[in-house]
Amino acid sequence: MAEKQSIVLFPFMAQGHIIPFLALALNLEQKSKNYNIIIINTPHNIQKLQPSLPPNSSIKLITIPFISSDHNLPPNTENTDTVPYNLVIKLLQASLSLQSPFKNIIKNILTQQPQKHKLCIISDIFFGWTSIVAKELGVFHVVFSGCSGFGLACYYSLWMNLPHRFTNSDDFSLSDFPEARLIQRNQLPNNISQADGFDDWSIFQRKNLSNWVNSDGILFNSVSDFDSVGLNYFVKKLQIPVWSIGPVVLSTGNGSRGKGGGVNPKIIKAWLDSKPLNSVLFVCFGSMNTISSEQMMQLGIALEKSGNFFIWVVRPPIGFDINSEFKPEEWLPLGFMEKTVETGKGIIVNDWAPQVEILSHGSVSAFLSHCGWNSVLESLSYGVPILGWPMAAEQFFNCKFLEEEIGVCVEVARGKSCEVKYEDIVEKIELVMSESGVKIRENACKIKDMIRNAVRDDNEDGFKGSSVRGIDEFLSAAEKSNKAATLSE
Repeated sequence: MAEKQSIVLFPFMAQGHIIPFLALALNLEQKSKNYNIIIINTPHNIQKLQPSLPPNSSIKLITIPFISSDHNLPPNTENTDTVPYNLVIKLLQASLSLQSPFKNIIKNILTQQPQKHKLCIISDIFFGWTSIVAKELGVFHVVFSGCSGFGLACYYSLWMNLPHRFTNSDDFSLSDFPEARLIQRNQLPNNISQADGFDDWSIFQRKNLSNWVNSDGILFNSVSDFDSVGLNYFVKKLQIPVWSIGPVVLSTGNGSRGKGGGVNPKIIKAWLDSKPLNSVLFVCFGSMNTISSEQMMQLGIALEKSGNFFIWVVRPPIGFDINSEFKPEEWLPLGFMEKTVETGKGIIVNDWAPQVEILSHGSVSAFLSHCGWNSVLESLSYGVPILGWPMAAEQFFNCKFLEEEIGVCVEVARGKSCEVKYEDIVEKIELVMSESGVKIRENACKIKDMIRNAVRDDNEDGFKGSSVRGIDEFLSAAEKSNKAATLSE
């Protein structure tokens, strides 16, 4: 009988991180009943995760103690969904306090299991310190990135080198990742743009990213068939194995729900069923993002003027509590809601919509997105091209990659404070959704086929896709690891 193996997954406290980790855990559970799978997180996140597990799942959830008020954060702040963007760094800094309790949990797991029982830790990109704990305890450790290889390579290089500080030019290259070609200054997320090497973000990220070299490898929620350039950056940079295993996405109905609000998926499906093929634009900026009131007004006018059917997931604009009530009379064009209902042209949804169900529907033609990688993979898995409006982190470089390298995206706007005009948005929508968008839709369909091939595991003809091979190789490396766990201090 094969040796039992425990796999501990530890995502950062953000929905965009927890969801791919949950998807990976479910994927591993399906792969073999021989894995003892454990997800660790803070109390509120574990509470939210519990209902997302299928009734027959044996995945174990372990709570790691965390009291946000001990770190000058509001009470019960355990997820980026509940904090304004300026407090995300405080949550990251507070997460460093989890090192000691995490080490105790791992030691406890080692104590309870048989001597030859293997243990593997899969940690978040923001938890580089877990590689130190794993090294101390002699445990196999990998980082799991929910980002694209290309996007994360740009992000990693920028944080480690801050090249924009050494030039007055509006565009520059990355010395250790020239394949990215020119980066434009207005593609930098605010925290990188303002970084000087001594600010809180720089201090956190440089230490965090430097720790990755102590890991035994990196797993990417991506597909090597179209993302090899970015993946190879980490092989060369860190001299450790890199495995692409994507797309690791939740099946419909598993934990995809947001913070609240939303709409009944049956209503959305019935509305989509009534629309022609490739006629609907889906607009959603992820679980953490919103746009300014002026940008929202211009987007509303653009949706009206373009004449296309649309589904728009709205949240209060920047400067307002993102969890507060949405006020269409203040933030949308005059009479916009009424006209939308009367004409049947669109559905406006507060806070959450069943994204996978929408993107998989034949009537959806394009996705106006913040280019978060989870959303990108969900869109491309169904051959839906993207209108990019990146907001933060590596999203700007995902958008660059999608537009310049694989031709499945047109950038609409850049950032939360850029000036946008409805005429420009209409033009970009037309570019993708009209007959002139044939090429971009063909490219999206090619990527869809690559994704399907990557996850193909055909026993009859012995074919294994690149992502199936990636996860097999990772699991084999973890099983063959000659690390000897030790409980000594």
